[in-house]
Amino acid sequence: MTDLSITYCRPCGYEKRARAAATLLRDRLGLDAELVPGKGGVFEVKLDGKVIARRVKGHFPDAADIVHRGGYRAGITNRGLASSPSQ
Repeated sequence: MTDLSITYCRPCGYEKRARAAATLLRDRLGLDAELVPGKGGVFEVKLDGKVIARRVKGHFPDAADIVHRGGYRAGITNRGLASSPSQ
């Protein structure tokens, strides 16, 4: 079982981004993310307790990047996404 969560700042209006990322993770990798409301500008994606993506100084990881990192970390091949170069 994989523990996947997306913590987002509810007052900042980041819920839509969190839901979009969760949907793509489910559709492309078969991973269900727990959405965790937060505050203070947080947007952070954790897989098995390790941060795989986060908002940094106003920059948001896009949903495709989150899926790529999540699949890599979970050892799952992306279904339906073009290959991305390793970072």
